Amino acid sequence: MKLIKLTTVKGRIILESGLHIGAGDTEMHIGGTDNPVVTHPHTREPYIPGSSLKGKIRSLLELRSGLMSRTGGKVVDMKVLAQTKGNERQEALKILRLFGVSGADNEDMQEIGPTRGSFADCPLSRESVDMARANNWPLTEVKSENTIDRIKGVAQHPRFIERVPAGLSFDFNISIKEMEGDDDLVNFLLQGLKLLELDALGGSGSRGYGRVRFEFSDPADLQEKFAAVSPLA
Repeated sequence: MKLIKLTTVKGRIILESGLHIGAGDTEMHIGGTDNPVVTHPHTREPYIPGSSLKGKIRSLLELRSGLMSRTGGKVVDMKVLAQTKGNERQEALKILRLFGVSGADNEDMQEIGPTRGSFADCPLSRESVDMARANNWPLTEVKSENTIDRIKGVAQHPRFIERVPAGLSFDFNISIKEMEGDDDLVNFLLQGLKLLELDALGGSGSRGYGRVRFEFSDPADLQEKFAAVSPLA
């Protein structure tokens, strides 16, 4: 197994709607929100964890592959790979090579090798920070939600969700190791990113949160390639 190339995919994630990726803060503060977003501990600026981006892209590619019927909702692993053949096996191989295998997996991983994809945390773009400061805009918003009693017609159970507002952007950086004999994993990644554009990132996607758009800065021709991707073809 030989490393033949390292490709770095860079660009921006532009928010088309409010984004909520929770901080996992279980402590309720007076005047606070029920669900705060994750922020950098020093700057207090929101960011997108690389694990959130990686996990959502992987789940969408696994959903497209049809392998979820074999996993029971868990991630594709070496045991699933052993049960597949033909096109299903090729899809499973690409998923495991790009996103990796659990260290707890005791199966022979010679066919898989090292994880190819590395998903960095996505900081708020400098353009968004400067624009917010120049206009004295907050970097997050609090959206009030509730349920409606269908008989009485009144709102009940209010909750307050913190979101990063639409219009801001984050810088993303994904590196891919290309090994001798691999399929085109850069194109496979682009298919996953296109699926994400058609779906949602973060929580409450069914309520309109987390709609995003990708703009690529490197490699130079990637934007044109991305526009031509048909993720469900």
